[in-house]
Amino acid sequence: MASTSVLRSTVNRQIVLNTARRSLLPFARANSKFAYVPGGPIYKGTPNEATEFPTPSRVHGSYHWSFERLLSAGLVPLTAAAFVTSGSSYPMLDGILGVTLVMHSHIGFDALLVDYLHPRKFPILGKAFKWTLRATTVGVLVGVYQFNTEDIGLTELISRVWTA
Repeated sequence: MASTSVLRSTVNRQIVLNTARRSLLPFARANSKFAYVPGGPIYKGTPNEATEFPTPSRVHGSYHWSFERLLSAGLVPLTAAAFVTSGSSYPMLDGILGVTLVMHSHIGFDALLVDYLHPRKFPILGKAFKWTLRATTVGVLVGVYQFNTEDIGLTELISRVWTA
């Protein structure tokens, strides 16, 4: 009987202490540098931080999406026209095909980086890969330009590889 009353008083004391702690916790954290929410504190600079929305821009959004779709759909007739005609006969068509392929690839890889290496979650790695993608795109554009002007050209290369 005595052990039961001691156990009850210990349990009751723990309940009272926990209730007092929980009710005073918001007041104790009011002066803290971290805001208190039921799920835990909010730290600045982590995924817990609220999303900052960019200012609305007509250039981004639906126009950006439309440009991506137009570029993708335009590659089909452009590729067919480049292979129907010879690359050496129409070097401008060969150059446009090279630039649009690089732009299409850049947009695709950029979407991959935005989806999987978001700068809020990966602040250093995300920026490093984004700048690596930009530098690689510029390097590929320079290479495509040199290959189209100083060598046989993109469509002639593909037709030679296809018939080899």
